[in-house]
Amino acid sequence: MIAQKKHAAMLERLSNNHQSRLQQSAARRTAADFSSPSFESVQSFLSLFSDAKRSVEADLHRCRAIAAADPNAKSQIKLELDKVSASISDLEKIVSEHSYFLPPYEVRSSLKTIEELKEMVESANAEIAPRKKFTFKSKASSKKEPAALAKESEQFITVSNAASQNISLLDSPGFRNKQGEILIKRFRVSESEGDFSIVDLDSCDVYLKGRFRALFIHRLSNCRIFTGPVLGSILIEDVNNCLFMLASHQIRIHQARKCDFYLRVRSRPIIEDCSGLRFAPYRFLYEGIDKDLSDSGLEEETRNWANVDDFRWLRAVQSPNWCLIPEEEFVAVRNVSELEEKSGGT
Repeated sequence: MIAQKKHAAMLERLSNNHQSRLQQSAARRTAADFSSPSFESVQSFLSLFSDAKRSVEADLHRCRAIAAADPNAKSQIKLELDKVSASISDLEKIVSEHSYFLPPYEVRSSLKTIEELKEMVESANAEIAPRKKFTFKSKASSKKEPAALAKESEQFITVSNAASQNISLLDSPGFRNKQGEILIKRFRVSESEGDFSIVDLDSCDVYLKGRFRALFIHRLSNCRIFTGPVLGSILIEDVNNCLFMLASHQIRIHQARKCDFYLRVRSRPIIEDCSGLRFAPYRFLYEGIDKDLSDSGLEEETRNWANVDDFRWLRAVQSPNWCLIPEEEFVAVRNVSELEEKSGGT
């Protein structure tokens, strides 16, 4: 009799627990209906992404068909290619905005697919309308907010073709061809929408204070680079044995060896053809940096410095090309409030 009562009580507790879990699950679903995208599940996202990919490929096929039927229809083909590039940019934005609930492997795979689609568009443009250089550009607006500037910058150039974009590296202001120097620049408000390049430096310390639009880093060895917030993208290629403290909406790294990165970044850092990289949180200070970060949309610590996507490692296990820096090995916070700007930029 006592055993029967205990058994009945146990069943009642299990029933109550089950009902409680059902109510909590229903509450979560109701909240999600109001606050989450309709496709916020891995399977529905992948289905949407696959449909969008097929649509882009079909558009490219149509462009080639138009070119084959009428070789003189270049203006029409250019409009079609612009539409395709806009679709790819929208797809990239969707991946970036919803990467927080996707497995790392799916994020890496999706980003790799997007890069391949961009290359397909550039290839089609070279075949169909070779006289005009095709670039991904965001829509013009009268007022550029930080998010818009970030999108514009990340569409302007990708790591996969950075080596071919020498004109961007040559035309923008920057520090070039220095050895064993301390280089300092303070960006004024009037310069906040400009680009900056750091090229061919050896054993230099570089301090960039203030906000600016985009940063290009190329061919550095044994350097330390410290920057304030970048409104768009930071693109890094061919660096060795360097330390970087960077804040940006997007950071892409190509052909880096034995480098430490201390980052504040809105999206996942992307690496390709790299080895021996380590990552940690941003530790750079100067007077006014809190306002600069806030004005650039980078005031929030997203911890994306710990969520690195390796385009050359698509397996569902940790890439051997990067790791996190143990906290006991963090370098000291770098406060450069007293450092004054020096000449030396080109």
